[in-house]
Parts: sequence; structure tokens; C-alpha cells
Amino acid sequence: MVRYAKPRTVDEALGLLADGDWWILAGGTDFYPALGALPLKRDVLDINGLDELDHITVTADGVTFGARASWTRVVRAELPPAFDALKAAAREVGSVQIQNRATVAGNLCNASPAADGVPPLLALDAQVELRSIEATRRLPLADFVLGNRETARQPNELVTAIHVPGSATSGRSAFVKLGARRYLVISIAMAAANVKIGDDGAIASARMAIGACSPVARRLTALEAALVGRHADAGLLDMFDDAHFAGLTPIDDVRGTAQYRHTAAREIVGRALLAAIGANDERARAA
Repeated sequence: MVRYAKPRTVDEALGLLADGDWWILAGGTDFYPALGALPLKRDVLDINGLDELDHITVTADGVTFGARASWTRVVRAELPPAFDALKAAAREVGSVQIQNRATVAGNLCNASPAADGVPPLLALDAQVELRSIEATRRLPLADFVLGNRETARQPNELVTAIHVPGSATSGRSAFVKLGARRYLVISIAMAAANVKIGDDGAIASARMAIGACSPVARRLTALEAALVGRHADAGLLDMFDDAHFAGLTPIDDVRGTAQYRHTAAREIVGRALLAAIGANDERARAA
């Protein structure tokens, strides 16, 4: 017999997770489409009664997104410009109705290569908090999402929060999504850029991430290193090199070919970078 439980505290939820294989239900925007017309075959742990996880908290140590924080809550939160990319991604997660229900944590746990929230959170050095009745641990987001629909969460663990360290909350950011149409579409590719510019006008640090071009979204570390010390203007695109995008392994599917995705990756990363440094107008004038 399939069990259904709706705990009221995190401790109660963790106790249940320690005893059985539960399918965790949060916003339900991925849960129900995955189920389709099939009957339930696994126990369901509904975490919608865990009000303590429905928050976005800003402190001197950084920003914490509770596991039940919705994308609408992200859009409405007062956050520094470093989170502009995440807010832009939030507005691209399905319809407004989906954004009202879908959670940031659920987007990560679903582990789709085309999950819009992953690149901007990678560019924020985000960490995922996992709790069990035995312990609490934090994993860098890059170590949490392991592959297509695969994460490092153990059956007895609950994702309780996503943390962005204070060191990543400065700078400016931007997000660019490529799809077959403007809204309500799964990404063909998407990119996020987070850039700090020094008083001399040069890039002091850069964090660049791209999604839907490999089994998991990934940071472009070679490009990040190459950008540091460069003057923050539209000329940055001239130094892009194939080596900066090495390791991308896009696939052919109904939304686009691997070759198209690889070509598009370079373009949308450039657009995200220019938007983050405020150079889009300069590029348009030059064109």
C-alpha cells in the first residue's frame, strides 16, 4: 500500500525519510507531469506543510533560499545586482502560475540539463544543504547535480536550503536563455554571467556558467580565468577562443542539433557577459 505523509516539522520529515523510500512532493510542477496517468507506486512525502523552509534570508554571511521558496518569491525578493541573473531565470521558469508553485530546490533536485535555475546559481557559488536525522552537510551545487535526473541526495536526506556565500553577493550578473520562442519553452541553451569590475575598469573576477550543452550545467573556468584583468567593454568578445568552451557535449534533439547548440553557446555567453558589464548598448552602437 502506498503511503502519503504531510509532516509539519523538518524533524518529523527526516524521521519519515529514515524509514522508507519516499518520493518528495514540493511544488508538484515536475512531480505530476512525471507521473502522468500512471498510479502511484512509491510513498509520497509532501513537504508543503514545512513553513520553516519557505523563506529567503539575507544576512552578512550571504543569502539563503529555503527549500520551499518559490520562483515568484525570488522575483519579488530584495536582492543585490549579483542576483539579477537568478531573477531573470526565475521569470523564465514556465508560466506565472508555475513560478508561483515551483521551488528553487525542486528545480535543482529535478536535475534536468535544461533547468533554468542551475547556471545562475552556479555563477553564485551556491551550496546545497542536505539534512538527515544523523547529520547536516553542504555540497557545492556542481557536486550536487551529478547527471541527467541524478543528484547526490541520499534517500534519507532532505534538501533544506540553498546557500549563496557573502563573497558571491557582490558584482553584477545577467542571464540569457535561448528557446524556440520567447516564453513557456524548454531551453535550447542558457548562460549566466557574474562579474566584478575594479576601480580601474578591469574585470576583477568572473563566474560564467552554461546549461543544456552537457549532461549537467557547468562553469566555464578557462574563460573565467582569461577574463580577469581585461578591460570591461565589448572588446571582450574578441578574445573568446574555442578552448574556453572545451568540454561542452551538447546533444541532438527536437529542439536543436549539437552543432547549433555549440555555436549558440558562444553567442549567448557573450550576450550574458556584455549584459553583466553593461556593454550591450556599446556593442549595438558599434554594429
